[in-house]
Amino acid sequence: MTQAVTGPAKNQALICGSLAYDTIMVFNDYFKNHILADQIHKLNIAFLVPDMRREFGGVAGNIAYNLKLLGGHPVPMGVVGKDFQPYRERFERLGIPLHAVKECPEEFTAQAFITTDMDNNQITAFHPGAMNYSHDNHVSQVADISIGIVGPDGREGMIQHATEFVECGIPFIFDPGQAMPLFDGDDLKRFIEQATWMAVNDYEYEMVAERTGWDAPRIARHLDALFVTRGSKGSEIFTEGTSYHIPVVEAECIKDPTGCGDAYRAGLLYGLMNGLDIQTTGRIASLLGSLKIASAGTQNHSFNLDEFHDCFKKEFGYRF
Repeated sequence: MTQAVTGPAKNQALICGSLAYDTIMVFNDYFKNHILADQIHKLNIAFLVPDMRREFGGVAGNIAYNLKLLGGHPVPMGVVGKDFQPYRERFERLGIPLHAVKECPEEFTAQAFITTDMDNNQITAFHPGAMNYSHDNHVSQVADISIGIVGPDGREGMIQHATEFVECGIPFIFDPGQAMPLFDGDDLKRFIEQATWMAVNDYEYEMVAERTGWDAPRIARHLDALFVTRGSKGSEIFTEGTSYHIPVVEAECIKDPTGCGDAYRAGLLYGLMNGLDIQTTGRIASLLGSLKIASAGTQNHSFNLDEFHDCFKKEFGYRF
C-alpha cells in the first residue's frame, strides 16, 4: 500500500475535482446577429474578441481558494498538465498545499475557452487534458483528512474517489456539477447512497430527480443533508423530514456569477468540518457566494476573517 502523504493540519478537507485555466473573451455584440438559424448545419463563423483575460479556475482550485480565505485547511486533489507552473506558484504563495496534485507532463492542464456576448450568452469549449487521469489519485494516499468533496472531474475518478471515501470512513459531499452528463440514474443513486451530503443547483437537482425518480425528501433520506442553491432565491437545505430556507445575501454589486457555486461549497465544507449547525453552515455558504459575485473571476475576491464575521453578524444577527 502506498504510504499516505501527510499535510500541515489534521482537520483538512480533501477537495477532489478539476484545476483548470479559464480563458474568457468578450464579444461586443450579440451572437444572434451573426448566427443564421437556418444555416446551423454549415456553421463557419469567427468573432472578434478585443477583451480577453485568463483566470485560475477549476472546481477544486476555486473551492480550495475560498476555504483558505475562511481560515480552513484545503487540500486540492487533481491531475494537472505541463503548463501548471503559474497556478502552482500562485497556490504556494497562498499557502495552499499541492501534495495531492499530480502532474501529467504529456498533457495540458484542463482549460475552458469562454466567449460571452452582450446578452451574457456564452459559447464554451472545454479541453479536459490531464483531468482525464484523475483516477490516478487515491484518497488513501492523503493523510489527516476529516472531510471530503467529490466534485466535477473525470468519470472514473469521481466514481473511484466516492468509493474510497467510504472505504476510508471519511464523510464527503457529492457535487456532480458540470459532470452530470456522465452519469445515469443508477450512477447517481449510488453516489447519493455513498455520500454524506449532496450539493446541487436547482437545474442540476431537476436532472437528478428526473434520472433517479427521487424527489428531494427521498434523496435526503439517504443523506445528512441535501443542499439546493436557487440563485437569487437563496438556497434550500433538506434533511430527513425537515427543510430550511437560506436567504440570499444581497451583494454590493453583481459582476460575475461564475464560481459562486464553488464559493458556496467552500462555505459548506467550513461549517461541516467545524461542527456548526446546518443553518449556520448554509448562511456561511450564502455569504461567501455573495462576496464572490461582486468580483470578476473565480479567485479574485478577498477579505479577512474579521470582515467576514462582521458581515455575517450584520446579515444574520449573531456570530458563529
